[in-house]
Amino acid sequence: MKISEVKQILSTIDAVRFKLPDDSVLPLHFHVTEIGLVTKHFIDCGGTERTETLANFQLWEAGDYDHRLAPQKFLHILDLCKGVLGEDDHEIEVEYQQVTIGKYGLSFDGTDFILTNKYTACLAQDACGIPDKEQNIEEPCCVSGGACC
Repeated sequence: MKISEVKQILSTIDAVRFKLPDDSVLPLHFHVTEIGLVTKHFIDCGGTERTETLANFQLWEAGDYDHRLAPQKFLHILDLCKGVLGEDDHEIEVEYQQVTIGKYGLSFDGTDFILTNKYTACLAQDACGIPDKEQNIEEPCCVSGGACC
């Protein structure tokens, strides 16, 4: 989900709710503690240099159980962040503290914002010799000349 989509949704809803991938709802007294840009500059395992920039929302809960973030207030916070976020319409990554800091994608189901699972992947599968999922490998892994080493 992109910043523009969140802004459009916030202008049409009455309450801001977030759900985790397991369908549990974040406590309604959550705070948005940070909004910013995160840029990752890296080299993948195939030797290709890459840069990825995401808008980052950090959600947090405290003991102030009467706190509620209204959609209009959230829009105001996003407007305050224009100097940091710039004009680009970045994809959003959400951080939320549980046992450790979780990083999630974001979607909307018509009522609630949904924190979606994110996954790692090899970006250079052809350079690493990783077979297509459809390819059936009969030989054991990591034998001399095996297909997955």
